[in-house]
Amino acid sequence: MFFAGAMAVAMALDALIGWPPALFARIGHPVTWLGRLINLVDGAWNRDADAPVLRRAAGVVAAILVIALATAIGWAVQSVLASGWVRAILVGVLAWPLVALRSLHDHVAAVANPLVSGDITAARSAVAQIVGRDPATLDDAGIARATIESLAENASDGIVAPVFWGALFGLPGILGYKAINTLDSMIGHRTERHEAFGWAAAWIDDLANLAPARLTGLLFVLLAPNRSRAWSCMLRDAHRHRSPNAGWPEAAMAGALDVRLSGPRIYHGHVADEPWLNEGARDPAAADILAGLTLYRRAMMLLAGVFVALALL
Repeated sequence: MFFAGAMAVAMALDALIGWPPALFARIGHPVTWLGRLINLVDGAWNRDADAPVLRRAAGVVAAILVIALATAIGWAVQSVLASGWVRAILVGVLAWPLVALRSLHDHVAAVANPLVSGDITAARSAVAQIVGRDPATLDDAGIARATIESLAENASDGIVAPVFWGALFGLPGILGYKAINTLDSMIGHRTERHEAFGWAAAWIDDLANLAPARLTGLLFVLLAPNRSRAWSCMLRDAHRHRSPNAGWPEAAMAGALDVRLSGPRIYHGHVADEPWLNEGARDPAAADILAGLTLYRRAMMLLAGVFVALALL
């Protein structure tokens, strides 16, 4: 549990200051560095002229290469750090950029605030930054639903999963996970170009998020106003989601707020007929985004507190 304390440090730093824009402008961000590497291997190895079986094999090698490189860098850096609590603090500082706690909160609040004041144009513009569906087709309830879903899913992918693997393995764990998640976000889509090449990236990401997604759902349940309702909704509806993992935090959030999430939506002009989570509940409103943010903050504080407790054992 040595690295649990390091992840609490990383979460605290990110909650307090995030990743400063001036620092981003000067050196970028570790995820953008990973993105450049992934773009390189995608452009070099994902050739349209190759048969699907060759593109899938190339995608497997590409995924292993990127993940192994990120993990190796984390191990190399961690191996030269001082020992004891100094090491834990240094690992936490180095892991800080890989935790998107404040960024997620700010992006969701940027949707909630104009929606509360009735500025649907600004709310649509803000929600377009965090979801892939067409914002022009979204009414108030659609904006609130998309935002709450993004909050729940990204709480798992952007915070709980990286610190989960970081608490287990330190810098190699959190860097390796961020490589996995970035691979999935860039090439793990079922498009003509990435159906074969991104197969391994998507499969590895699903595997890496199995435990963190369920842990995120459990955190939401434990802090829900009605724990019984949130628990039953999560167990009943999580498997209805198209993703093997995203349904757990989203269904728990739907039950905690007593709203319905998911359902039919429009992507790139096409209707995706997704099943409802917590079907029969009311549609969410702007106030429910704020309630979701409150639940999110409390869940992240609870997780950080667990890490501190584990580090002190």
